[in-house]
Amino acid sequence: MSEAPEVFATEAAQVLVEEGHGGAPTHAEPELLGFAPFQWVSIAMAVLLLIAFFYVKVHKTIAGGLDNKIAAIKQQLDEAKELRSEAEKLRDEYAAKISNAEKDAEAMVEGAKREADAILDKAEADSKAMVERRKKMAEDKISAAERDAVEEVRSKAAQAATAAARNLIKERHGVDDDRKLADQVISSI
Repeated sequence: MSEAPEVFATEAAQVLVEEGHGGAPTHAEPELLGFAPFQWVSIAMAVLLLIAFFYVKVHKTIAGGLDNKIAAIKQQLDEAKELRSEAEKLRDEYAAKISNAEKDAEAMVEGAKREADAILDKAEADSKAMVERRKKMAEDKISAAERDAVEEVRSKAAQAATAAARNLIKERHGVDDDRKLADQVISSI
């Protein structure tokens, strides 16, 4: 087995042992000009920042970049506000259009109902007029048929009366009576 490295005891270790730290040795940090390494890092960062701000003027570049970013964000906010106002206007416009469309639809329905009622009334009136015309035509046909029938009956009655009169004349009047009658008619003319 390898041997453990040898630890050198320092005065600080002796002090720690004497103060009751259980004899555990402590590690001593290296120092330069009385500053520990983390202090040197802090000093270097401070010097670097001072050079950056005063010599290179990085703060102006950073501030300019931040100002540009702020301006861009303000512009985006303004655009967003403008877009929002346009969207609200469009929403209100479309709400009005929807309301008008509903009113127009109701008006169309009412107009259609009125037109349908008018068409029904006209159809009813037309059908009544047609029924009246057909009734009148039927009555005219019936009266014409009655007239034809009456004329036919009259004609047949006249023919029957003429035939009956002939028969009566034949039976009651002879040839001599006919001559006398014809002479009377001629003399009266």
